[in-house]
Amino acid sequence: MAKRFALFLLTLLAGAALSAQELSPIALPPPQTDGGRPLMQVLRDRASSRAFAPDPLPPQVLSNLLWAAWGISRPDSGKRTAPSAMNKQAMDIYLALADGIYLYDAAHQQLKPVAKGDLRALTGTQPFVATAPVNLIYVSGAQGGSAEDQLIYGGAQAGFISENVYLFCASAGLATVVRGSVNREPLAQTLNLAPGQKVILVQTVGYPPKK
Repeated sequence: MAKRFALFLLTLLAGAALSAQELSPIALPPPQTDGGRPLMQVLRDRASSRAFAPDPLPPQVLSNLLWAAWGISRPDSGKRTAPSAMNKQAMDIYLALADGIYLYDAAHQQLKPVAKGDLRALTGTQPFVATAPVNLIYVSGAQGGSAEDQLIYGGAQAGFISENVYLFCASAGLATVVRGSVNREPLAQTLNLAPGQKVILVQTVGYPPKK
């Protein structure tokens, strides 16, 4: 049984990698960086939710979400909305959507295709991840220093970004939860990560379920 499952997983991963060529990059609208609710209110309302409506996020909402998470806030210097160790910015955000997995390109505010197909279930062990519209995957790269330093830097950076997402969701009326329960190795294979890259956390985002 274990051998058959492993063969099935390898076939799935190979098919996803090949079919990524069939997806096109998704250009996102410019982020709306004005408006939103007062900071103290969203800090009060920040919360985790494990229930999501299946409705996809509109392109503008998705653009705003990604910019808030890890967008370029100072174009003259290339600095981002979240800090990073020594400004190395060694963090990538992948998105598992209903049609495939994409890589967020902050410089061009677009999504680059990585794997085709509904692979959302690979992003966690809880049932809701398979039907929630967006699962953000935080992948840390080499940041210098010892292996322990890199793990600490990557975890801290993923924490900064995920809190940005929490605050944005509280402001925009979205539900979210950050998760560590993920089978990292199969997901890393799907993303075709380099040896120095590691899946740190995953964060689910969507609309609250309709009452």
